[in-house]
Amino acid sequence: MTADATLVNDIRAASRCMVRELGFMASTLAATQYSASAVHALLEIEARGSITAAQLAEFLGLDKSSVSRMVAKLVKNGEVNEQPCTDDARAKQLLLTAHGSRTVADIHAYGQMQVRSAMAQLNPSQQQAVAQGLSAYAGALQTHRLGAKAGQPTAGTSAITVHSGYRPGVIGRVAEMHAAFYARHWGFGQFFESKVATGVAEFAGRLAEPGNQIWTAVQNDRIVGSVAIDGQDLGDNQAHLRWFILDDGCRGSGVGRQLMAQAMAFCDQRGFASTQLWTFQGLDAARRLYESFGFALVHEEAGQQWGSKVVEQQFTRRLHGA
Repeated sequence: MTADATLVNDIRAASRCMVRELGFMASTLAATQYSASAVHALLEIEARGSITAAQLAEFLGLDKSSVSRMVAKLVKNGEVNEQPCTDDARAKQLLLTAHGSRTVADIHAYGQMQVRSAMAQLNPSQQQAVAQGLSAYAGALQTHRLGAKAGQPTAGTSAITVHSGYRPGVIGRVAEMHAAFYARHWGFGQFFESKVATGVAEFAGRLAEPGNQIWTAVQNDRIVGSVAIDGQDLGDNQAHLRWFILDDGCRGSGVGRQLMAQAMAFCDQRGFASTQLWTFQGLDAARRLYESFGFALVHEEAGQQWGSKVVEQQFTRRLHGA
């Protein structure tokens, strides 16, 4: 998915600001005597235990001659030791010395101070959004640079896990994700958000019933996706798939398919004769996902149950053999 020009410019401006505020424009970084590349080299050697200069050059995206000069300076200053590799005498492993370990500890303390000071200016929800957004963006940059295969895990991304059942904050987050997405892309307003919030709140009070369940996708303790099965409101042994939504930063990650798989497995285990969902024309990516799980369009007509005039659609998935 290609970002629009305004979004691209906003991200570039924010990136320049971060570079300045974190001190990357200066000749040294993190209150050390070292350049940004040398500081990153020390951090990577600590994280990996040992690494060769060639591996370090590849990971940092630097040419080998620059890394060689940088490593020589770190060795001279007593930060790093070089030892022959056990499987290749021509290569040398880089390891932190005791002095280097203390330097890295100071770098971590300085970095943590910077982050904590900045995060203190934000509320908890904003803090989670920053963590999620930066992790996703860093992973995307790395994937682009390395030309990694689609779906391959990348450093800096936090795992998204799927949980079933009530989770504190789920009512507000499901309403917030719906309101933000549909306001931005479809112009829905207060009526829609109120309807979602009221519906989720009412449903949450019925989660103890055996035919009802909600699943949430969670990253960094923040809800970033949801789907629910309401086994009561339609009657006649029919399930109602409701509140399927993903945070914008998670779209295309496969988490939507994970949520749908959990919901459909639940419907099959409960033996619902059919599962119904209502959506509207134009949500093509969601429609393809629904159809991949066996849903078929059975009815559509113009309507405005969400507060704006759209072509409403009903999709049905029948239990195999039903």
